[in-house]
Amino acid sequence: MRAIFPLLFFAALLPQVAIAAGPTGEWLVASKTAHIRIVDCEGTLWGVVSWQQRAGVDDKNPDPAKRGRPTLGMPVLIGLKASGPNSWGGALYNSQNGKTYSGGITLLASDRVRVRGCVLAILCGGENWTRVNQPDDAASAMAICMGLNRPSS
Repeated sequence: MRAIFPLLFFAALLPQVAIAAGPTGEWLVASKTAHIRIVDCEGTLWGVVSWQQRAGVDDKNPDPAKRGRPTLGMPVLIGLKASGPNSWGGALYNSQNGKTYSGGITLLASDRVRVRGCVLAILCGGENWTRVNQPDDAASAMAICMGLNRPSS
């Protein structure tokens, strides 16, 4: 009986160990047409488009000053803060329709994240993204954070 308790304890830790890597890094969107680089900017997660199958332009943005900017390098996960175990909430921007949604991400496994967005907190949708195995580059993450138009705290 004593031998079972350490095994149960170890088994209970496995899910936490598997996703201890966190959500930062490079992610392939469900349509496989873009990568989103998630970076931690002083405790807040941001995701920017880091690769696209085809170059795009943010032509539906409601802000005329941002309309026409390239989608490469554009933030799509905005100001996500921890909201629970392996979950972060904030805003998501969709350049296909120019709308910003409330939502967030949940780390399902070390190589899978669920991205969800809601309208009026009742109409929600989402998709799973897959981690792209690339070395984490702290210098480029810092450059992304410095280039974001974030409100000062």
